[in-house]
Amino acid sequence: MTVLRTKLRELWASLSRLDLAALFLVLLGSALLLLERFLPPAVPTGFVKYLSALAAIYLLFRLIGWSRTRLLWSLRSRLIVAYLFIAVVPVLLLVTLAYLGARIVYSQLGAYVIYSDVQRRIEMLADSAGHIAAAEGALPASVPSAVARDMFTAQAHAARDKELPGLVVDHEPDAGLLRRIAPNSDHFSGLLQSHGQLSVIALREMQGPNGPVVIRLSVPITAEFLERVAADLGPLQIGITERAEACKAGEFIFSIADDKYCTLAKVGTRKRALQAASSWLDPVILGNSTLEAVYLDGHRAVQLNHPVLVVFTERPSRVNHRIFSSLGTLSGLDVELFGAVALLFLLLEVAALVVGVILTRGITKAIAELYRATQYVQAEDLTHRVRIERRDQLGDLGVSFNLMMSKISSLIEEQRHRERLENEISIAREVQAQLFPQSFPDVPGVEIEAICRAARVVSGDYYDFIQLGPTQVALVIADISGKGISAALLMASLQAALRSAVLVPGSAEMSTAELVSRLNNHLVRNTSDDRFATLFFAVYDSSRRLLRYTNAGHLPGLCVCKGISRHLCEGGMVLGVVADYPYEEGTIEVEPGTLLIGYSDGLIEPENVYGEQFGIPRLEQAVVRRQGSSPSIVAETLMIAAEEWAGTAEQADDMTVIVARLG
Repeated sequence: MTVLRTKLRELWASLSRLDLAALFLVLLGSALLLLERFLPPAVPTGFVKYLSALAAIYLLFRLIGWSRTRLLWSLRSRLIVAYLFIAVVPVLLLVTLAYLGARIVYSQLGAYVIYSDVQRRIEMLADSAGHIAAAEGALPASVPSAVARDMFTAQAHAARDKELPGLVVDHEPDAGLLRRIAPNSDHFSGLLQSHGQLSVIALREMQGPNGPVVIRLSVPITAEFLERVAADLGPLQIGITERAEACKAGEFIFSIADDKYCTLAKVGTRKRALQAASSWLDPVILGNSTLEAVYLDGHRAVQLNHPVLVVFTERPSRVNHRIFSSLGTLSGLDVELFGAVALLFLLLEVAALVVGVILTRGITKAIAELYRATQYVQAEDLTHRVRIERRDQLGDLGVSFNLMMSKISSLIEEQRHRERLENEISIAREVQAQLFPQSFPDVPGVEIEAICRAARVVSGDYYDFIQLGPTQVALVIADISGKGISAALLMASLQAALRSAVLVPGSAEMSTAELVSRLNNHLVRNTSDDRFATLFFAVYDSSRRLLRYTNAGHLPGLCVCKGISRHLCEGGMVLGVVADYPYEEGTIEVEPGTLLIGYSDGLIEPENVYGEQFGIPRLEQAVVRRQGSSPSIVAETLMIAAEEWAGTAEQADDMTVIVARLG
């Protein structure tokens, strides 16, 4: 009770001015609703009620938000609400669904009882008409027709008056009505609506002494007739309908089977009363249905399948008695067994709810202890330990918490060490970024672009552009074995050795093979046996349009001109393996507009979902398609093509490409 008062105080303290105004409107609307019968009619209350309804909806949403943040803050409250939704709400929904389903079923059963009773009377009329026609046809010619008809009519009344009150037997020489209703038959039976009257009729055509005669039996649908129809049900009413175009102004229009109708007249029982309930599980069910009649208007036009409304009330017990009476005295056992099983299920559900609440208390107690322990951690007290009362999963959770607290200091130290390492890696990335060329050489007729995307923080790929003279530029791309920091360190060593060798006076005239050989010896002496590098080194002289290059185990460079691609493979093995290895130099005379492409294996090795690599042929095709574009567009196109082929932005290796347009 104290907790409830505390929660109510918190709720009141959290109310804003808008909340208080809405609460006032709700109280005012409730007061007006209670006192409305005592107020004079001149007092306008509708607008205030409308405002109070809006205020009530607003307060409901506010209450839901407040309950989520406060009332449901504790795990115990959440679990109790969860059990309510798991145990109580499904039961209520199932009971409601069963109740609604039972009402639908019993409504349809009542409609079937009415339909079967009406159909049975239609069959009675049809049988009577057939008997009269057969009897009259079998009489000798000496018997006067009038006497025979009176005799058969009296017999029909004696046999059917109890169930067919108001029976009328006629002999019509005109078969026009039968031809309109059933043009291809000599008989008809069913409901007929004509001139606002509804009746049950049966027509039978026979051959009389003076020609064809139609025997017509009809019973008007009256209150007396309905008293005998479906006596197991309660009050019964039939609505005689009319098409909407013939209805008077102001009458209620409704739709049946895509047509519009109104109610022309109503015929209902007068003496029949609803039976008393057999138990509290025997509610009143209101049902409705339709019967089909043949409709004749004033011009004798026929409309088949004209709807007739039927409205009735019933008790399920009486319908059960009607349906199961043919099955014997033990027919009700199934229904009673079903009720007993349903009650048993309900008791089991209640027991499950009680057990759930009891288990919840044990769970929430352990969780509360863990929560208090976290408060100590928040206060930076790492010495607190959780008290272990039971050796179950929650007890093991407490043990795990205590073990975690004993290791948390080492984890904090490890986190600090990791932060220092990440900081050092970040510095290494910045340092490596400075090793790449910060600007491109200014050589007439030469355009250069390069892109390097590291698979990790630092890259093992290396590219460089070094201007050797006014018309000469060196282009380098290399791939260091391995990844990460070790590859980046070897890349820095290679960059330093390369620039030291290239920037020596006279190096512009030095053979590319000689320069690559020096780099090879440098790596052999200064790296371990398992470390190596591939390298493509080229020198272009724009004044002579001459490209000299050496490929040290690297992927072949591409020289693309006018849609034709040449592979630049002259050179030798990778750097850093064999000392004093004799490398070779290749030379090419280039035409204006030639594209020189250098790339690392990370650009051609991405695989699609079928395990197929992007490959050099696809790389060549992409270059040829973009041959007329600027080097920056060509480089970006190659990167995008490789990523789209892989279908993912995640890289397995460093991706580097250099593009140079040689003028």
